[in-house]
Amino acid sequence: MFNRTLRATALLAVVVAVAAPAAVAAPAPAPPPAQGTVMVSSLKGDGRMDYPVPDQEVRVSVDAHSAYTAGGMPQRSWGTFRISHAQDGKLYWGEFTVDCLTTGGPTATVTGRLVRTSPGHPWLTMLEPHTRMGVSFYVPKKGEARIGLSGATKKGEPLLTQCMAPAADAKIVNGGYSLRDRRS
Repeated sequence: MFNRTLRATALLAVVVAVAAPAAVAAPAPAPPPAQGTVMVSSLKGDGRMDYPVPDQEVRVSVDAHSAYTAGGMPQRSWGTFRISHAQDGKLYWGEFTVDCLTTGGPTATVTGRLVRTSPGHPWLTMLEPHTRMGVSFYVPKKGEARIGLSGATKKGEPLLTQCMAPAADAKIVNGGYSLRDRRS
């Protein structure tokens, strides 16, 4: 009985001796930001997305920012983004005022309201003034960036919800983006 107790005590001492340095060496988790602390995210850049029609080019340029306090949704977002589409020898573009930028690690979603278009753009007749569109971005530190476009709702249909966009499913084949998440 004494030997069994002695062996159990020795085994426990070995476990504690092995585990203690690992527990001491582990970094402490970062403290949460102080109440009222403002964290800022930003997304900037210009890129050409992989588009399935060879003689057409779609580009998205963005300069968006957001400020967060507590919670996952930004308290304020600002900036612009532009979607350009070259087809049939013409360049069509729409410029948007950012109403939401959300970020999380290497991903971001931007939505905005249409404020200007190129002259003669089909959107002038197809869309309500100030319609909302969304763009999603995947911006890894290494590897291939991706982008996703929501499109716009046609006249008479409900607007896209603020801060929403589809998955970033198209490759960026030229250009790129820099993303600063509020937690980095």
